[in-house]
Amino acid sequence: MRKILTLTVITGALLVFSNCNPGKNAASKRIPKTTYATGLSVVISNYCAPCHIPAKGGRKKAFDTYVSVRTDIDEMIRRIELNPADKGFMPFRSNTRLSDSVISVFNKWKNDGLLEN
Repeated sequence: MRKILTLTVITGALLVFSNCNPGKNAASKRIPKTTYATGLSVVISNYCAPCHIPAKGGRKKAFDTYVSVRTDIDEMIRRIELNPADKGFMPFRSNTRLSDSVISVFNKWKNDGLLEN
């Protein structure tokens, strides 16, 4: 009887602890999610102005609000990932692509769920 009770307790403990994965929760806490307010708006201000920022004299499609960027994020990513010789390449007045780290901010924001704040 004692063996059966011990075996039952051990089996129950294994079932409970087999679903615990502290590494998964710790990893998600270490990498903060990118938001429009804390990450992407700064990048857009630095790399898309003045053309896409009306307050800075831009006359192209405005990307100075969360809603406008959220609506066009797929097209923005497509165009910044093009090669400079491709039609539609952005930034238009540059002969070089944005750095991979800058492009990754756009992709991370999209993959993180298009968070505003």
